[in-house]
Amino acid sequence: MSLKHGLSKRTLQRQFDALFIEPQFSEALDAPINLIADATFFGRTDGVLVLRANQMNLYWRFIQSETVAQMSCAIEFLQTKGYRLKSVTLDGKRGMINLFKQRYPGIAVQMCQFHQTQIIRRYTTNNPKTDCGKALKAIMGCLTDCEQGVFESLVKTLQEEYADFLSERNDSGEYKHRQLRSAFRSLNTNIPYLFTYRNHHDLSIPNTTNSCDGSFAHWKQKLKIHRGLRKHRRDKMINFLLSQH
Repeated sequence: MSLKHGLSKRTLQRQFDALFIEPQFSEALDAPINLIADATFFGRTDGVLVLRANQMNLYWRFIQSETVAQMSCAIEFLQTKGYRLKSVTLDGKRGMINLFKQRYPGIAVQMCQFHQTQIIRRYTTNNPKTDCGKALKAIMGCLTDCEQGVFESLVKTLQEEYADFLSERNDSGEYKHRQLRSAFRSLNTNIPYLFTYRNHHDLSIPNTTNSCDGSFAHWKQKLKIHRGLRKHRRDKMINFLLSQH
């Protein structure tokens, strides 16, 4: 651009900095939407929360952490814009499901199956060492193919089979297999929301937040071309890219 326009790099930077790129949020659609909500981070306290529907970015906000308060602000914004929800697909952060159930008691809530699989993988690792961990990994491989009753039965049967193993304690009185116990606790908590899309076939609910994840990958790839951008310039670029849906 410097060679093409005969301007120095610094002059181009000043002109870019002078641009005011305001987020262009979409107006409310006529029909109720299947909302997808997720966040992506560049660092521990540097991220973007995005709400999407129908392949469009309806709302986004730069955040330091993905909190219930941030999500509450997001859905309040959608309400002021006149959006109506028939479902929401979430990544399962603590408190988010309860927030939507309180604000929209009549909508269907879907926990992202991919995120649930990732949660279990973090607890059991990619290569579980115990028989219980290996069996749980095998069950998770069936998540997208099972009906809720079948999956619930598989988890319950496995938990009962290894009840004594999971109850083992060390000399300090602590549970030996805390990671596995946490994995089962996560599943038992989230099972009621993992199969909402199957229980409401007529709503065409997404069972994952992959729409958001695909959007993240698209504009992050563009950002990589401009490595080293200062944060205010990077954020301006993100605003532009997300406004393009």
